[in-house]
Amino acid sequence: MDNPVQWFEIATKDLERAKDFYATLFKLDFQFIEMPDSKMYMFGAPGAPGSSGSLVQADESTPSSEGTVVYFTCEDVANQLAQVEAAGGKIMVPKTDIGEFGFFAHVIDTEGNRIGLHSNV
Repeated sequence: MDNPVQWFEIATKDLERAKDFYATLFKLDFQFIEMPDSKMYMFGAPGAPGSSGSLVQADESTPSSEGTVVYFTCEDVANQLAQVEAAGGKIMVPKTDIGEFGFFAHVIDTEGNRIGLHSNV
């Protein structure tokens, strides 16, 4: 198995605000899905490169800056970092060189989740 990660959910308090943040940073297309106990915006396509995921608003989902960090691939981490604060987020770790593995940064989204950014340049 090359990569077992298939799906992830990012908890939100305000689904529309979170959608705007992620759309600004990553130019994602979303599909709205409403279930009996949650609402979500799905992005990525099953079978396409990378993992599919969603922004989810549900009683049992709580945003957190601690624990698992989901990394988003970027052409250059600096491009997304330049948009974070205007989109309502905070930069926690600036663009950092990790040698042969490229560069990373950590940001806090509008909901209080820590996410990672990664690029090769």
